[in-house]
Amino acid sequence: MKNITVSVDEETHRLARIRAAEMDTSVSALVRDYLRSLAEGQTPGRPGDAGRVETAHERRRRLLNEVFEDFDARGMGLRMADNVPREALYDRAAARAEAAAVRARRRRAST
Repeated sequence: MKNITVSVDEETHRLARIRAAEMDTSVSALVRDYLRSLAEGQTPGRPGDAGRVETAHERRRRLLNEVFEDFDARGMGLRMADNVPREALYDRAAARAEAAAVRARRRRAST
């Protein structure tokens, strides 16, 4: 892998670091992806192009859609029947008993 030195002004560098952080990547990775798409004949950064960098919102939406598609593929829907009934949700006696059981397990595990 070759190293390239690029000079940019302070503001561009600051904004690029912020943008990379929003996208959970590095400035180097953004530049590498940009140059790769440029070398492949794509025009990076223009709406509708395959080389366009997706925004943080678009990335979250895409990942969420992938999760739902995976749920559908596995037959794991989000059904109302899977919800906890209101009475069980606010059953304090059951919650206390469950918390006591968790504490007891932790005590046994730590000894």
